[in-house]
Formats: sequence, structure tokens, C-alpha cells
Amino acid sequence: MKTTLVIAVIALASAVGVPTGSTTEPGSQRSATPRESRIPVGNANLYCREVGRGRSIIVLHGGPDFDQSYLLPEMDRLSDSFRLIYYDQRGRGKSADGVRPEDVTLASDIADLEKVRQHFQVDPVVLLGHSWGTVLALEYALRYPERVSHMILMNPAPASADDYKQLRTEWLEKRADDMEHRKTIAASAAYKEGDPDAVIAYYRIHFKPAFARPEYYEKVIASLTASFTKEGILKARAIEDRLMNDTWSMPEYDLLPKLKSLRIPTLVISGDHEFIPAATAEHIRQAIPNARLATLKGCGHFTYLECPVAVHQQIDAFFRGGMKPDRLH
Repeated sequence: MKTTLVIAVIALASAVGVPTGSTTEPGSQRSATPRESRIPVGNANLYCREVGRGRSIIVLHGGPDFDQSYLLPEMDRLSDSFRLIYYDQRGRGKSADGVRPEDVTLASDIADLEKVRQHFQVDPVVLLGHSWGTVLALEYALRYPERVSHMILMNPAPASADDYKQLRTEWLEKRADDMEHRKTIAASAAYKEGDPDAVIAYYRIHFKPAFARPEYYEKVIASLTASFTKEGILKARAIEDRLMNDTWSMPEYDLLPKLKSLRIPTLVISGDHEFIPAATAEHIRQAIPNARLATLKGCGHFTYLECPVAVHQQIDAFFRGGMKPDRLH
């Protein structure tokens, strides 16, 4: 979990309430029982979780050093309208057993996503990526555009090294003290050894500006103790390093010109309190022909958590074709 990574996401232990002013919450009457399965890939067995019915959506979690658990149970609100297929990416969460960090690359992550699509017989597929998961969705779509029917890019991570550099610059300008504090923690022996308490202290600083509503911040931080183990931290950190080397660490990394070739209906969802620069989402929206951007009021980096009703409404409208671009809710 290196200090440069901004798109790690944290497991949440319990559901949270409906935002102030909302009415009936989509998904509040869910009755479907999740179904679990495993998909063998190389030395790994990908852990999958399937819930709901209707149009199938493969959900790509963020990190890249985390797993699907942070999305639950909040993302399951969509299961009243959709069949959601989650999986822990190779080497992370319940897909970690038997995996060495050197087994994981961007190419292997893309190949694993294709295995998941084939296993669940979804052709073409709807991809919903959150944070780092948006990069994986875009990389897959560029390789297999005919296999993707729609994309939902939620709180997207940078799609280019330049946008990643801009993120770092903005953070240094706006949160210099926080960045220095994080740097000090990351240099400590405890952090380097994967001590969960040290990592928790790091993320208390890292994620504080990621929320529009302070009550969600404390819920996320409180969940870290249950989520982190030394072994898991060290393996995920090594995997993260490898994926960084395949993407933002390369000065020439830039998906934006390539995205202009896509003809895949795309919804980009962001928040007006997003801690990734707004230009990141806007550049993706501009690059993909006819993509739509919804910037939700009162939301940070975890829009599905802070604004679940608005997220559900935007996704429903996207499939109906009724959403207007750049609309604030």
C-alpha cells in the first residue's frame, strides 16, 4: 500500500443509512441470497459472489490492493434491478491463497476478468468499476470492445500518467502537512513490516478528505482493524507495486487517446467532494465518444456509500437512456 496510491478502498462492516432528504431507498427490499463460487486461474482460485437478477453487471473493486468486501453491503442495493457479479482480483482478499506477487500483472488481471466473463456466460458484459476498477475496465474494453455493452466508471482513477502526476501535485499543494505526515509513517519500520496499526494510522490521514460526510469516514476507519493482516498487507502491497509499474509509473502511460476509438455507452459517476481532481473524470468523459458524466452533490470518493439513492437513479436512467450529461443531484 504505497504512499502514492490514492485509489485503495476499505472494507465496510455494516450498512449505512439513506442520505438526508432521500425517500425510499432502491434495493431496500432485497431478498436474494448471494451465491458464492470459485474460478481457477493459474495458481489461484478467484472468489466470486453473485447476487440479484436482471441485467448482469461485473463489479470491479478498487485498490488495487483491496478486495470486493469494501463495496458490501452498500453496492448490493443495485441487486433489486441487476444481477451483480463480484470477484476478488487475483492475490487479494479471498483470491490470495497460492498466489505470489510475481504472478500478478495488468495483463493477468485483464485475462482474469475475461475468465470471469466466460464463466458466467455474459456476452456482451456490463462493467462497473470503482476507483482502480475503472482502469481495469478501460484496459479490458480497449482489448475486447466487442465484448462490452456498457461501462459504469465510478469515482475513476487516473487514465494517464499525466493525470496521476496532476493528482500528486494537487495533493502536495492542498495537503502538504498531511502528505508529510503520511511520508513519515510510510518510512517507519512498523509500516514497512506491514503492521496493521501503522497502516491504519496512514489511512486515517489518507482518507480524511475522501468524504463529504464525516460520519462515513469514521465507519471506514473503524473497519480497518478487521480487514488488515500483516501477511495480506505485504502481499497486496507487492501486487500494488507491480500494477503501478504497469501503469502510472510509466511516463508514457496514457489511455485517453485510445479511448476515442470506443463506441461503448459509458456513464462516469463522480462526487463534488471527490479527492481525485475533477479533471480526471472529465478527461475520461471527453475521451469516450458520447460518455455521460454525473457529478453528485454531497459525495466524495465513495459515491455508492454516501449517495446510494442518487447512484441507483443515475444507473437506472443510464440504461433507460434518459440521463442528462453533467447533471448534479
